[in-house]
Amino acid sequence: MFAVMKTGGKQYKVQSGDTLRIEKLAADAGETVQFNDILMLGGDSTVVGAPFVAGAAVQAEVVDQIKGEKVIHYTRRRRKHSSKRTKGHRQQLTTVRITEILSEGGDKTGVKAAMGAGVAGALGLGVDRYTSNADEQDDMVARVKNNEAKAEPASAAGTAEGAGDDLTKINGVGPAAAKKLYEAGITTFAQLAALDADTFEATKVKPEWVEQAKTLA
Repeated sequence: MFAVMKTGGKQYKVQSGDTLRIEKLAADAGETVQFNDILMLGGDSTVVGAPFVAGAAVQAEVVDQIKGEKVIHYTRRRRKHSSKRTKGHRQQLTTVRITEILSEGGDKTGVKAAMGAGVAGALGLGVDRYTSNADEQDDMVARVKNNEAKAEPASAAGTAEGAGDDLTKINGVGPAAAKKLYEAGITTFAQLAALDADTFEATKVKPEWVEQAKTLA
């Protein structure tokens, strides 16, 4: 039996006993982790997920935390500046050995789910908190999204996602103008539509913006 699993934004075709290098996981050498994003199972019969196969999982043992080969990025600007820059990078990787492929019951094993190091840092939790329990995973995903929402900078409209309308949809309102409107307390089309362009002093408002906002509101 083989499986096609997804981790670190990549897809891997694996069989029991395979050793592969993947994007760094939040796990120590010797630990057993479980990959729950299974796209397809193959063997005597083929099962294709939509997008994932329900209950399927791939378990693996973490062999080591390593770094990939050094990649050199060289940039040279000629003519005017005639400058050059060299940068090196070594990607952090995790070596794992596939131990078992489960066609069902993967959500009930209790084995810790394989999570990327970036997700672990975003949650601010110890890796021992990660399990393959579906409810706990949903809770963790919600917490990650909540943390991202808190840290997300202002959008092009000058407001955080869900805090107001995208004022840049109005012709003539760019990111800078939208930011000034937001700072003046104008975050929705309805608020802008109710303004008097001639008397509003907090920031510059054009009459055509008000007319467009009335239509959009």
